[in-house]
Amino acid sequence: MSKTVKDVELMIIGSGPAGLTAAIYAARAKLNAILIENAVVGGQVRSSYTIENYPGFKSVEGGKLADLMQEQALILGANIDEFDMVEKVYLSENEKIIETTNYTYHPEAVIISTGATPKKLPIPNEEQFEGKGIHYCAVCDGALYEGKVVGVVGGGNSALEEALFLARFASKVIIIRRYDYFKGEAATLEQVKNNPKIEIMYNYDLVKVNGSNFVEKAIVRNTQTGEKMDIALSAVFGYIGTEPKTELFKNYIDLNDQGYIKTDENMRTNIKGVYGAGDVRDKKFRQITTAVADGTIAALDAEKYIVEKKRGK
Repeated sequence: MSKTVKDVELMIIGSGPAGLTAAIYAARAKLNAILIENAVVGGQVRSSYTIENYPGFKSVEGGKLADLMQEQALILGANIDEFDMVEKVYLSENEKIIETTNYTYHPEAVIISTGATPKKLPIPNEEQFEGKGIHYCAVCDGALYEGKVVGVVGGGNSALEEALFLARFASKVIIIRRYDYFKGEAATLEQVKNNPKIEIMYNYDLVKVNGSNFVEKAIVRNTQTGEKMDIALSAVFGYIGTEPKTELFKNYIDLNDQGYIKTDENMRTNIKGVYGAGDVRDKKFRQITTAVADGTIAALDAEKYIVEKKRGK
């Protein structure tokens, strides 16, 4: 049975801060646009417990910020379709086809804002224990470990912020850091160091986890001496970076060595009328504020592209 074909001016794929911002600007421009999301609107922001570096909010829950962005987009008239997965794409300057589970779309312009997913911990039995003590979202799974000892692997803001969140539930949080420094914000690191429930293990790498059905201990190795030791804990939360969701687009869009979309300063890719925005884009800093900026620029340039295309320029 063939799918219904829909012609739209702009399709936005992914509903994190970049996608929602693009939807807001597209709605204000009165474009015939649609935002497609294969899960819940909000992206990784929705998994953040507390956000303290977004202008206008001293502190705001990630889910609340995502809800406010979505509400604003809907009030302005944005068309958002949740739980519809993009299955196939064809992208060229002259024709763009996006096939989802429910429809086949023919957009004039496309903004790819699919974001990135957490990298899996590089240990041999990660798959065996994922969801059984290995996790990648403290907000989602942290409450399962009330009164338990848990570990956090990573050295950026995400690792520091999630350690603070986990300290609300766990009896103790051990941060396993392979170097003797962190890449996170100084203010957040200071909070971590001042939290009596958090211990930092500098110069240690996670080698493996063990347990019967669930994680019971972690094996770590000192990165300077090579010495190994066991740590009794009930869970390990990984925050070692992200991987971009670009598998569907790799045959059309230029990507860097890590799979992130290459764009210019206007978010344009190598194909006219196709843009990359947010964490999926090749850039130095990945923050909510930079994602919002990307979504703004992509939507404004896409509007210009659509208008000029109709004029035959």
